[in-house]
Amino acid sequence: GEIVLVEDKVQLMRTLGRKRLLLELRSPLATIPETLSRYALELSPDGDRLTYTYDNQSERPGVASLLRDLETAGIQFRDIDTQNSSLEEIFVNLVRRDA
Repeated sequence: GEIVLVEDKVQLMRTLGRKRLLLELRSPLATIPETLSRYALELSPDGDRLTYTYDNQSERPGVASLLRDLETAGIQFRDIDTQNSSLEEIFVNLVRRDA
């Protein structure tokens, strides 16, 4: 094994971690409207949840603009949650990237 990166855990998670915004929808969607394509959203198989994955270093549009665009598209949600990457996910991504 080769040491790829040496950083404090908190800094590592901030720099390389990703966040997921999970939106539980009031009504299921069959597809994601084209007007939201710039967000690269994922729709759950049953259509009742949207997932937006982003990181702090990204040039992708932010959460505030996503929420405004969802409102403009008439998409309502009943719950919202966020998840951070685990250290394991960060490690796996580092190993994959350098393989």
